[in-house]
Amino acid sequence: MTPSHFRAITLGLLSSLLHLGAHAAEFNVTSSDIAPDQTLAAAQVFQGFGCAGGNLSPQLSWHNAPAGTKSYAITLYDPDAPTGSGWWHWSVFNVPATTNSLPAGTTAATLPAGAVQGRNDFGDSAYGGACPPPGDKAHRYQITVWALSVGKLPLDQQASGAMLGYMLNANALGKAQLTGLYGR
Repeated sequence: MTPSHFRAITLGLLSSLLHLGAHAAEFNVTSSDIAPDQTLAAAQVFQGFGCAGGNLSPQLSWHNAPAGTKSYAITLYDPDAPTGSGWWHWSVFNVPATTNSLPAGTTAATLPAGAVQGRNDFGDSAYGGACPPPGDKAHRYQITVWALSVGKLPLDQQASGAMLGYMLNANALGKAQLTGLYGR
């Protein structure tokens, strides 16, 4: 083998290893309460509107945020709600970049300092669990953790899902998603 062949093989191997390494640390979200694409537990189901659940937010952990992340936001959205615009079940924003998890049953009082819960489509600034209409196919409940390029969004607890969505998309460095299912 000539020195030029050896150099070409070595550069090819190094390029392959760098390419693999770039994909090894993907931004992701996990939950001890929600298995991907599986039925939500009663604890995450709404209490009201004909549903009988615990109405507790799920435990969430996220890892490998993009470089430059200055804060996080979490949204829980049902794109299958028969409204024409989906249904916002939960939003939390201005979560410090030093935070990488939330416990089950998170409330405004237990959020990290500076974090805010936005308004859900039930009309509260709180978590609102799954509650699709009876007889509908199972709805998808998409939990998204957003890594943001700003430390704070200029919104308060009355921010609508649409306004928050606009701000998230304008400032997102990346997002990680976990989907649970629920029907009745």
